Amino acid sequence: MQIEKYKLEEHNHSLQKEHRRRFEFIAAEIKDPEGILQKLIDFQVAIPSWALGTGGTRFARFAGGGEPRSLEEKIEDIGLLHALNKSSGAISLHIPWDIPENAANIKALAAQNGLRFDAMNSNTFQDQPGQQLSYKFGSMQHVDKAVRKQAVEHNIEVIKYGVELGSESLTVWLSDGSCFPGQLNFRKAFQHTLESLQEVYAALPDSWKMFVEYKAFEPNFYSTTVGDWGQSLLYASKLGDKAYTLVDLGHHLPNANIEQIVALLLMEGKLGGFHFNDSKYGDDDLTVGSIKPYQLFLIFNELVEGMDARGMNHNTDLGWMIDASHNIKDPLEDLLQSVEAILITYAQALLVDRQKLTEAQLKNDVVTAQEILQQAFRTDVRALVAEARLRAGGSLNPIGFYRNEKVRENLIKQRGSKTVATGL
Repeated sequence: MQIEKYKLEEHNHSLQKEHRRRFEFIAAEIKDPEGILQKLIDFQVAIPSWALGTGGTRFARFAGGGEPRSLEEKIEDIGLLHALNKSSGAISLHIPWDIPENAANIKALAAQNGLRFDAMNSNTFQDQPGQQLSYKFGSMQHVDKAVRKQAVEHNIEVIKYGVELGSESLTVWLSDGSCFPGQLNFRKAFQHTLESLQEVYAALPDSWKMFVEYKAFEPNFYSTTVGDWGQSLLYASKLGDKAYTLVDLGHHLPNANIEQIVALLLMEGKLGGFHFNDSKYGDDDLTVGSIKPYQLFLIFNELVEGMDARGMNHNTDLGWMIDASHNIKDPLEDLLQSVEAILITYAQALLVDRQKLTEAQLKNDVVTAQEILQQAFRTDVRALVAEARLRAGGSLNPIGFYRNEKVRENLIKQRGSKTVATGL
């Protein structure tokens, strides 16, 4: 479904008076509003192809209708999101769910929708139809060398698809681990995994990066072979300069200090990217900022400070992507909410007075340090984010426009009410 430009202009015009009042107020209150606006315009968050459909729980999946039935329709849906928010200019594919039949045509369609291809994602956490060997007891950690070889060959195949599409990174997430004590030898499992990753790493093109993702638990509940940021960092350090740790906000044990993890990985030059979501209990994959917005702000505070300390480009030097599961919401509305939450939090982190914060830290002035952070966090920057969208050619109110134009209803008419978008 294409967004008609004149309708978007009419929508923005109807909101312009109130928006202008709110924007002029915040612009007068903060330092360098134009500089912040440009950073917001530049900042892009990749949308994963698997997040365009309804997710599920261990017990059920409740389809919402109108889900994309092909890679082409997934690209069109992300193009629609990008047309509305101008901050979703990349797509991340999952292989084999999204194997392009004609890479040239797929690449051209993405370009028509203003999209580039972000990290490619491999899949050795489930068996595919016709697959020779099973991953039931692991993939890269498996005691059978033939299974490990199959997993390595799959990842190399994913790299080849990525090269055809113009991607420059591979994300490896392994569900490998154990459910019961004594099931596997921890040391041998690590060594097998490292050897497998080394084979994949050797196949990376010169310009590529490998992101090693970690997860504390699920689907294995006793041990995970890449279970935390320390294990991921150990793999990445042993692999080489093109290997990095990827942080998924839901892949931590309760109350983990994710902002400290981010700071240390940045310090070591080994933070590769982010999967944004939110959680209450575990890997809940909820809408970004819906549960712990202050934690998200503290993470962004460390990201901005750490990236600036290393002279990094906020938009291009790390991989930014949403990784969520939409069980009861319209997936496209949820994604619009998540991108909005990310930009709001990024803007708040840009407001932190770094000089005053450093001075407070050097004086051990805990109260002032807290006040500086909370002043930025409590600042309502929604009009600033909306102005950035407006200047980039997007909607002042993406969800409002989406609902007014009955986008989901139209997608259901075009595609039907029983479509399934993911490979789960």
